[in-house]
Amino acid sequence: MSVRSLQPSIVWNHFADLNAVPRPSKKEERVAQFMADFGKKLGLEVLRDDFGNVIIKKPASKGREKNPTIIMQAHLDMVHQKNDDTQFDFEKQGIEMIVAGDWVRAKGTTLGADNGLGVAAIMAVLSSKDLVHPPVEALFTLDEEAGMGGAKNLGKGLLKGKILLNLDTEEDHVFTIGCAGGLDTLVDWDYKQESCPDGYSGVKIVINGLKGGHSGMDIHTGRGNANKLMNRLLMAAKGIRLAGLEGGSVRNAIPRESQATIAVKSIGSFQRAFKAIQIAILGEYSGIEPGLQIQISEVLCPTMVMRRSDQSKLLSAIRAAHNGVFRMSPDVPGLVEASSNLARIELLDGHFFGGTLQRSSVESSKADVAAAFRAPFDLLGAKISTANGYPGWKPNPKSKVLQKMIALYEKTFNEKPHVEACHAGLECGIIGEAYPGLDMVSFGPTIRNAHSPDECASVSSCQKFWSFLLAVLASL
Repeated sequence: MSVRSLQPSIVWNHFADLNAVPRPSKKEERVAQFMADFGKKLGLEVLRDDFGNVIIKKPASKGREKNPTIIMQAHLDMVHQKNDDTQFDFEKQGIEMIVAGDWVRAKGTTLGADNGLGVAAIMAVLSSKDLVHPPVEALFTLDEEAGMGGAKNLGKGLLKGKILLNLDTEEDHVFTIGCAGGLDTLVDWDYKQESCPDGYSGVKIVINGLKGGHSGMDIHTGRGNANKLMNRLLMAAKGIRLAGLEGGSVRNAIPRESQATIAVKSIGSFQRAFKAIQIAILGEYSGIEPGLQIQISEVLCPTMVMRRSDQSKLLSAIRAAHNGVFRMSPDVPGLVEASSNLARIELLDGHFFGGTLQRSSVESSKADVAAAFRAPFDLLGAKISTANGYPGWKPNPKSKVLQKMIALYEKTFNEKPHVEACHAGLECGIIGEAYPGLDMVSFGPTIRNAHSPDECASVSSCQKFWSFLLAVLASL
């Protein structure tokens, strides 16, 4: 079955068109131009701010001209993740989609439903000729996944609406009214190398098969972090000499894969020590990570390795660096307040780099978790820098739009929606700084395993979401 044959066809066809356009963060000019051309072909007003964000304005349907203008917002970029055995160029290829029962997924890559289905739904509203809706300002932002760049650089004075519907929530029964802020903490450290001792053999360690996932929404699940697991293996295997290390990819995904090149004096002794820790780790994660694989193979022995003292200091620093949930909210049951994700590690030719993302719904707590993460690297003497900081979104449970949507949801589905704040980063808080006084709610269709190649979107949920979106627009 083709994605284009699914219902609602207007949404899935726009999603298929969108997914045919490569759209990595920081390289969104093609998809931004695609969206601008889309609006122009419809004869609608199209604006671009200095950063490149796209705004398309559609007049109200007949009889709704005097209703308040609604801003509908989603981001154009997507997280690019693929399995090790998948050959795919995200900068040149469109996403290859498959339908499996009630789920749409991609062939070995992220699907881009985050936030492509939100984008497609807005496109469907813009292109439809028979929907009932107030004046609409469609805001398509860039660079959300790599640091909220589009929202942070949003041009002022371009939007007139006072109500914002963000379509970037990933459970169809949830209304999100608040989110965490974030901060990247980056580690750079130069270490000393020396010649590999005579008589040593080369070994490559590979960790893969982890679930990975969203470093905000999935951080509390106990999933394995490939970088932390690799560090544990390296510290347990006594006497090794480290030559190279690479793990993880993007800042906002839990790392699924890691590989290290080492030199060992005795293959037999190393294999025995490795086997013991391998069995222990696989046993610990058997319930949550059934696909986890830890493998070793003999390779050409490296000519240069880390100096012993530097290796010991670095591995100890990585072990001490906080990863995972830092603090649960004392005010909102079940909500992660603060967390840290050791997302990316690179070690080669005398230089180490660590890329991480800290999140918190409380600004002071965000600073605290970032300080806790960086502390062992400060002791190492590394250069620490920060980037991509953005604020959280403070919940407003008294929102008039929220109350109207709750009542409409209960009437439509005969059940109560969940109203909550989330530990992911949404653009609402940042957009609200540029346009004070906005009444904002985020909602969307059900998406599983965002930011990983297991990402999938529910067909039936998309139908539910679309019908509810139409009811919301008709009521505002």
